[in-house]
Amino acid sequence: MRPSERGYKMLSFPAAGVILLLAWIYPSDSLYFHIGETEKKCFIEEIPDETMVIGKYRTQLWDKQTGSFLPATPGLGMHVEIKDPDTKIILSRQYGSDGRFTFTSHTPGEHQICLHSNSTKMALFAGGKLRVHLDIQVGEHTNNYPEIAAKDKLTELQLRVRQLLDQVEQIQKEQNYQRYREERFRMTSESTNQRVLWWSIAQTVILIVTGIWQMKHLKSFFEAKKLV
Repeated sequence: MRPSERGYKMLSFPAAGVILLLAWIYPSDSLYFHIGETEKKCFIEEIPDETMVIGKYRTQLWDKQTGSFLPATPGLGMHVEIKDPDTKIILSRQYGSDGRFTFTSHTPGEHQICLHSNSTKMALFAGGKLRVHLDIQVGEHTNNYPEIAAKDKLTELQLRVRQLLDQVEQIQKEQNYQRYREERFRMTSESTNQRVLWWSIAQTVILIVTGIWQMKHLKSFFEAKKLV
């Protein structure tokens, strides 16, 4: 057994739990969807702050003659728009039929990723259907480790250590994001509890005032009728 293999085996036991946890926290979201000529599709991605996100897509155009989806023509493009949790636009750009977009989150929370085609410029797409294959990678999944290893001349063991360090850093970011969510939830709960408390107090005051008014009204009624 080579030294690099022994090092990999030694790291595999603690690394397995970390890698499985990261795979559950930040899987690579790969999917495809269909859009019409003027349709816009949006996706919500929960992202911690200071986290890189890479999105890759490719488009296929429905062909009536073959009854299947074929690679789209180069003239057909996609417009990508990304908003942060404060609905601030952090990316708005026109891409080709196949494209790759990258952005880094600066505010933790739900980011909105929207795509729509420039179909109004394409007569071929008029009335047709477009299939979009989308792959979103978040955090350390955006790193190209073979390229990093070749650039920095890392051994297999050094590369594994680099991957583990990146994964641990991403776990820390996720933990910070979860604490941020818990804090916001706690603030919302406290605010709701205060509103419920004040509403209960207001109801009690209204009932007391209404009861006093009814007693005075009944007393005046009985006195007018000379019943008391």
